[in-house]
Amino acid sequence: MQNEFQDPTAPAYLSIIVPILNESDQLPGLLEHLQRWQQRGCQIILVDGGSWDSSVELAGKADFPVITGPEGRARQMNTGAKIADGEILLFLHADTRLPDNANLLIGDALNGDSAPLEDRNETLPQWGRFDVTISGDSFLLKVVGWLMNQRSRLTGIATGDQAMFVNSRTFQRVGGFPDQPLMEDIELCKTLRRISRPASLKQKVTTSGRRWESKGVCTTIWLMWRLRFAYWRGVPTAILAQRYR
Repeated sequence: MQNEFQDPTAPAYLSIIVPILNESDQLPGLLEHLQRWQQRGCQIILVDGGSWDSSVELAGKADFPVITGPEGRARQMNTGAKIADGEILLFLHADTRLPDNANLLIGDALNGDSAPLEDRNETLPQWGRFDVTISGDSFLLKVVGWLMNQRSRLTGIATGDQAMFVNSRTFQRVGGFPDQPLMEDIELCKTLRRISRPASLKQKVTTSGRRWESKGVCTTIWLMWRLRFAYWRGVPTAILAQRYR
């Protein structure tokens, strides 16, 4: 029986690709979240980048097969995309959760149903992302999330925390994520912007503020802005990845 989440106007098939690496603490909540999407007909692809904790075992016990990919988030996501069957690929971080009607929102956005009437004749978006809210105790996290959304809407650049989605043929056409250890999401957005404007969905995904709070919110904000400025200046991503770690 078709339920409210299996709308015929939604993508015929949505592949959700999740790169994981030592995510045993996050996996129980993540797998519970993914089971709901699996039940709605979405293809779930977990790609492990060399975990040495119990991540793969936990996923297997929950009947989620795990694909072994090369180390590095961009390589993991590209590995998952190669075996995906979906018309639309959605790249989800392990600590990010989708809104309940995400599949319908994506279908509307890429079919043009949510566009203003005056924009319907423009090239339809081939990709997009959600707004994001960051969970955690610090009020600064809400400010960070708001600033991320405004910056993304202004520049057309998304981050991986915003659950990027893209037409699978378009993703293949641009060669997927660039083979670099950091800022792969920014670089892919720059390429996709040349094909179409992004669908910037106001509905929010929720991502964990654990990495912000573990090192201090202000410290992490300062680090991320320094890394982005260094990337803009042309500092190699291998060096930036070392600074990030």
